[in-house]
Amino acid sequence: MNPIKRLLKVKYPIIQAPMAGAQNSTLAIQVSKFGALGSLPCATLDIEEMRREIKKIKLATDHSFNLNFFCHENPNNTKNENQWRQIIEKYYQEFNVEFKISSSISRLPFNENIIPVLNEFKPIVVSFHFGLPSKEIVKELKRMNIRIMSSATTVEEALYLEENGVDIIIAQGIEAGGHRGMFLSNDISTQMGLFSLLPQIVKKVKVPVVAAGGIVDAQTVTAAFQLGASGVQCGTVFLTCQESTVKYKKLLTDVSLPTAVTNIFTGRPARSIVNRAMKEIGTISEYAPPFPKSTNYFTPLRNHLERELNFDFSQLWSGQNRTNCKLDSTSHEILQDLIQGIP
Repeated sequence: MNPIKRLLKVKYPIIQAPMAGAQNSTLAIQVSKFGALGSLPCATLDIEEMRREIKKIKLATDHSFNLNFFCHENPNNTKNENQWRQIIEKYYQEFNVEFKISSSISRLPFNENIIPVLNEFKPIVVSFHFGLPSKEIVKELKRMNIRIMSSATTVEEALYLEENGVDIIIAQGIEAGGHRGMFLSNDISTQMGLFSLLPQIVKKVKVPVVAAGGIVDAQTVTAAFQLGASGVQCGTVFLTCQESTVKYKKLLTDVSLPTAVTNIFTGRPARSIVNRAMKEIGTISEYAPPFPKSTNYFTPLRNHLERELNFDFSQLWSGQNRTNCKLDSTSHEILQDLIQGIP
């Protein structure tokens, strides 16, 4: 039996990528109801918001679902803050928006306060981005019989994850949209395409490997399995579906718009559709505050401009392959296509 189907108790070895800011429980519910693995991004939720969203999933379906968390360290101070303020402030002046930057933390790392929530709802699996939480927390999750997944962007990261107790490794190719899961290095030159990365990881580890990055249709699903994947994780293709909450769906259907990896919006490398901010500031800036503090510098300006559907200063997370992004598709229609590629 396929190891992903066995470990996660799903009908199809397809995982809907958790996409913070682009979805809520609605998408996760529909994917899980179909028989794939729906995911709820939890990094931007506080404990009570998390409980409310998980309750919605539990009330709607008894199928498996995934809870996703970040494993970053919140910054104690901000280097180059004055330089960054000078870079950003001129845009606030241009649009006559008050330059008032919140000091709140927009994304929280996994911590011990979340353990009671997992005890309460008992998800079959949790997934992590940016490595793993402490060894003590990993042991506690194992004791609770929760499966653990985490993203690897290099062979070295995959070996680290396997050594530290991960049940399933998600091989994240450079094509993937949103944040790079890299955690052993900050060097973007170490990042490779999925179809180079995937077979190398599969050859080196014993745990099942899920392919992520550029998987948008039956053909790319088949290709991932042919290179040794036991399952696939898909994100960008769901961004234009009815259950997605993103405002920039129309941009996603324009495959002529390029994407690039940038750190300016959050402080960590992430793939976005190229917009004015990335063109003028640069895709990678040494002055960008560390993750997730950089987010706060764009939030008031972004919120103001998005009222007019101006996305010049928004993070437009997207993978490189948007060939199957269709307006008003449903998650079930997307999944019907994807499952045709499963061997």
